Amino acid sequence: MLLLLLTTAAVLLALCITTDRPADRSNVTITRTDGDTHEGYVDVTGGRVWFRIVGADSPGTPLLILHGGPGATHDYLEPLAALADERPIVFYDQLGCGNSDRPDDPALWTVVRYVAEVGEVRQALGLDRVHLLGQSWGGALAVEYVLSAESDGVESLILSAPLLDADRWVADQRAHLAAFPEEIQEVVREAEATGNFDSPEYQEAMAAYYARHVCRTDPWPECLNRTFEKISLPVYLGMWGPSEFTCTGTLRTFDVTGRLAEVPVPVLFTCGEHDEASPATMAYFRSQVPGSELKVFKGASHEHHLEETDAYLATVREFLSRVDAAQ
Repeated sequence: MLLLLLTTAAVLLALCITTDRPADRSNVTITRTDGDTHEGYVDVTGGRVWFRIVGADSPGTPLLILHGGPGATHDYLEPLAALADERPIVFYDQLGCGNSDRPDDPALWTVVRYVAEVGEVRQALGLDRVHLLGQSWGGALAVEYVLSAESDGVESLILSAPLLDADRWVADQRAHLAAFPEEIQEVVREAEATGNFDSPEYQEAMAAYYARHVCRTDPWPECLNRTFEKISLPVYLGMWGPSEFTCTGTLRTFDVTGRLAEVPVPVLFTCGEHDEASPATMAYFRSQVPGSELKVFKGASHEHHLEETDAYLATVREFLSRVDAAQ
């Protein structure tokens, strides 16, 4: 392992993924390199975001990963690094999250700023041609970005259990909750009425809910535990709200379904049979995007990439290969 602080002139040589997009070399600092894996920071509006590139020397079009939350981290998506044998896989922690800076400024936790951040990361790393994979909230971010004026060069979207309509998301969670015993439903209702989300009863209710609809493996994968340990509550509370069942933050009116038909690139939707983002909702979203595809993983839930990793990676790999071949 070799630790380096590279000069700005050498940054893009180290990344080895520069394309025709002019990179802003002054905004990138490499802090670690190990073979074809590089880590560092990109300066963005409001602070610095941490990134990791796996397979920087791989020949294919890079895949940029947008994590969920809001307020989560890249850690739980680490199994996607297995795709680096074919293409660079680029992870980053969004501002306020994980290894990135955590400024104390709620004004930064907006869709508009996070969309701009995707562009800033692409510009800094020279990602001219790129595929985007967004999971959960990251799916909202991916769609908003590809519909923006700065999205030239995005070649496809993979939307894993995406949040595309806040009201529909809440409705799905309420429907899931209704299938639980009445005592669990009452605990949730009381917590939301009183604002006391710290009670042992509420934590037990959430553990039961997560075990059915977030990740059904027992025990949870270590990478998912790391994400939950590092989750940024200020970002989650500011953008979403006190629980999965209630949205009070800046995403409370979020709904991009009316613009899905405008998405100009191939789209693959994925979800689990028991996903927070229900198969019925994903089928509706797929119907709004001409030519898009949907893969539902039986027996899995929101983290279907962790529950059915081999099948998920094979699905993503095959989709990206088809898109690349069509270019």
